[in-house]
Amino acid sequence: MGSRDYRISVKGVVVDSQGRFLLAKNSTDSNHNGEWELLGGGVEHEEHPIDALKREVFEETGLRITEISRTPIYFITAKKNKDDKYIANIVCEIRLNSLKFIPSEECIELRFFNKEETQNEPLFEITKKFIEAFSPSLHNNDLLAC
Repeated sequence: MGSRDYRISVKGVVVDSQGRFLLAKNSTDSNHNGEWELLGGGVEHEEHPIDALKREVFEETGLRITEISRTPIYFITAKKNKDDKYIANIVCEIRLNSLKFIPSEECIELRFFNKEETQNEPLFEITKKFIEAFSPSLHNNDLLAC
């Protein structure tokens, strides 16, 4: 039996009025292949998950989270793309102060998708699992200001 350890990440999903979800495209440098994923990232030791999500979104895009769901909407696990490690994503619904982001090494594009539009896009395995689980009906817009 393999390791039971998971790298924990907190992710944010923005859902538009058409029920589409926002994904961020990674660069095509030596560490990434232009895969699409949710905004957010790893939780550091002793860091509050909401603080981690705010930090990661700002680092990736220069944008600020203005609202967040009272509880996580999704909990997703998957094997990482390039090795035998596993990751777990805690996904909250968020709203951002803007969609006018600052491109970075971690995010070169933001785009809204429905499930069908992602079929021919490069995606991380964990992003594929999110897309399988995504349901617009789970997003009731009961968000708290942050």
